Amino acid sequence: MSGGDLEALALLHDPVRRSLYDVVASHGGEVGRGEAAEAAGVSRTLAGHHLDKLVEAGLLESGFRRPEKKGPGSGRPAKVYRRASSERSVSLPPRDYLTLASVLAEAVDGLGAEERAEAAARAAGARLAGKRRGEPVERVLRERGYEPYEEGGRLRLRNCPFHVLAREQPLLVCSMNLALCQGLLEGLGDDPARAELDPRPGECCVAFKQVKRFEQPDSPVRQDGAGAE
Repeated sequence: MSGGDLEALALLHDPVRRSLYDVVASHGGEVGRGEAAEAAGVSRTLAGHHLDKLVEAGLLESGFRRPEKKGPGSGRPAKVYRRASSERSVSLPPRDYLTLASVLAEAVDGLGAEERAEAAARAAGARLAGKRRGEPVERVLRERGYEPYEEGGRLRLRNCPFHVLAREQPLLVCSMNLALCQGLLEGLGDDPARAELDPRPGECCVAFKQVKRFEQPDSPVRQDGAGAE
């Protein structure tokens, strides 16, 4: 842990900055000042001030997006924000699990033990489910940092918790991540769902197909599945 990590994360203690960061991070793409301000319920000027502070701290990245309208009067490029690709972590005292994980990944790759690693990951996923059988898979994934969201009847994952390792050993780490998610589904008893590799730039390589238990507000339902009268 560096002093910069601690200082950067301390910025999120401010409720306005945390709200703006959450708006940008959950969007999954570029967000303009006006859009972020409206979502956070603050003025555009205040939003711009805090967003730029988050950029200075390395929590967000900024750029400019040209207006869709072309020609005279189309206006200047608008400043936009997106979540930074770098990672921040805090551990007291400092720990370095990532280096060991990287060494182990290299050892697995060197030994050609990918199948054993996938089997271990699948078992780990089932253990993570623990006593949570029957819970919505997206709730458990959200708690594990995957940031799930629904799109077109599929459950996609905006964040990869193993991002750094996946860049070093993409084939090994993605296959283990898939096995872990499959084991998680088995542990939760979510039979209709199926985890599969469906990578997208900037997102986790795993997506879920045929997930039927998206979280919905609680409502009275009879055991035969019909709504209460």
